[in-house]
Amino acid sequence: MGKLDGKVAIITGAGSGIGRASALLFAEEGAKVVIADLNEDAGRESVELVQAAGGDALFVSTDVRREAQVESMVEQAVSTYGKVDILYNNAAIEIRGSATQLSEADWDATMGTNVKGSWLCSKYAIPAMQKAGGGVIINSASTLSYRVADERAAYVASKGAILQLTRSLAMDYSKDNIRANCLVIGPIDTPLLTRSMQESGDAQGVKDWLLDASLLGRLGDPVEVARVALFLCTPEASFMIGGPIVVDGGMLVH
Repeated sequence: MGKLDGKVAIITGAGSGIGRASALLFAEEGAKVVIADLNEDAGRESVELVQAAGGDALFVSTDVRREAQVESMVEQAVSTYGKVDILYNNAAIEIRGSATQLSEADWDATMGTNVKGSWLCSKYAIPAMQKAGGGVIINSASTLSYRVADERAAYVASKGAILQLTRSLAMDYSKDNIRANCLVIGPIDTPLLTRSMQESGDAQGVKDWLLDASLLGRLGDPVEVARVALFLCTPEASFMIGGPIVVDGGMLVH
């Protein structure tokens, strides 16, 4: 018996990194997984990996900034698997720039993906969860929800907003047996972090700083975040709601 037997999970940004690791782990634990991603090749590769491991997965090409696409994603999940039990709003982007360096398009893309996307996916998944008798929403916050890094104005603003969106979802839908939490994620070895370090112009210097800032002296593995997300979806986490759960290798402490 898997921990998620009989459950249906939507994971956005599941074409790589934490999203892919979560899709593989959730499927291993018995969930049917809807893999949503803007990158069709990456998303289909994730489906193939899940299926190769004996799991059940569906790819839906989705831009989480587009309401019609998000609505269609949830409709396809329900038409294929009959319900939605879990929504993991993992999709995120990071565009470097201070307030004066960012373009309006940069700001809109960051806030659109990281905040609007989490809201839209929740908006359409919640009614399906209500019909199913409850569910779990996991949002992706960051250590930069609390602290700042230089030239990250849009990103840190978006991750700060995720904390409050999560609390609002928890308050409004707890009566429907829907638990919303967010993960405060630190430096994880993902393609997103790799791109960010490269774009800094001093990839090794940034990596050295991150390693020094971690109490564990290393980057996290995507599966380490996926395991915490899995826990939040199980009955063992039944009294956890509205909270930030820190998965950062001790960065905030340090």
